[in-house]
Amino acid sequence: MTVPAGSGSAPSGKPRPELTLVVPFFNPGPTVRRTVERAAAALGQEGISFQIIAVSDGSTDDSVASLAGVLPGQLETVPLALNRGKGFAVRTGLARATGVFVGFIDADGDIPPEVLPDFVVAARNTGADICFGSKSHPQAHVEVPPVRRLSSWAYRWVVRVLFQLSVRDTQTGVKIMRDEVARAVLPHLVEDRFVLDVELFVVAQRLGYRHFVELPIPMNGRYRSTVSARSALVIMADTLKVFWRLKVLSRQPSDDGSQGRFA
Repeated sequence: MTVPAGSGSAPSGKPRPELTLVVPFFNPGPTVRRTVERAAAALGQEGISFQIIAVSDGSTDDSVASLAGVLPGQLETVPLALNRGKGFAVRTGLARATGVFVGFIDADGDIPPEVLPDFVVAARNTGADICFGSKSHPQAHVEVPPVRRLSSWAYRWVVRVLFQLSVRDTQTGVKIMRDEVARAVLPHLVEDRFVLDVELFVVAQRLGYRHFVELPIPMNGRYRSTVSARSALVIMADTLKVFWRLKVLSRQPSDDGSQGRFA
């Protein structure tokens, strides 16, 4: 299934919000409502107009119902019938975005939504193509277990070698980009799972969008996310598939003898 690109404009008669925030979630319980409400409060306090698109990735708990009646006119809840992965949920939300800036944040609340105004201000002031949260930033306040720190370093090394991508932390779950960038990259994004983040940077870079601004993130206490050996293998396999598709297949001549889109 292909997710169509968004129009980049608000529905007729409605002012265009400054930020569209996509919140992908899968069975988070009441946490997703708290994340949405905290994001709205933080943005509203700073006078930033917003649209929130909460995309349920086939959730089977009561998380979708918990969002009923929340932020009328500003929150859209999109329930997907099947669990396809975070990447698919993010792509679905991006396709519906109308904001001047477009971004996404994890629903679990580990990254405090209160950082969002700083990301919008950075996007405004720097003209960045993508502003991204980073656990590797010198000012980030994150206690990461040594094993996870080592695995993250190894993955960053692989990404740098494969894609010549000088982004220290592709995977932290908060990013904001200009609408122009979102609309340009979205038709080329196909990843359904966690390597959508890598794919986003690689595609943006190859389309000429290279101004990436790294911002520190405070996380709530000790970094709780864990990655099993099986999940790590899946992430690595998906990363290699992105490399094969964008770095190898794109160099192959097409039927008319021309090179691929990203050659």
